[in-house]
Amino acid sequence: MHEDIYVYVVELPPTIREAVTPCAGGYTVYINRRLTHERQMEAYRHALTHIDDKDFLKSDVQAIEAAAHGV
Repeated sequence: MHEDIYVYVVELPPTIREAVTPCAGGYTVYINRRLTHERQMEAYRHALTHIDDKDFLKSDVQAIEAAAHGV
């Protein structure tokens, strides 16, 4: 079960699909509104992977993204 997750669809730079930040009691997920609905859902699932894997307790960003993408 996830902690509280707050999701906002906002305008982000074209190269950024989503951003996740820890907040009091959970996480805030920002999804790029420029994406198609399907891509927004993929971005959300990607964000959940980071939350589930407790990536915010890790420091190696390259390793985090490699693991999230199955590399």
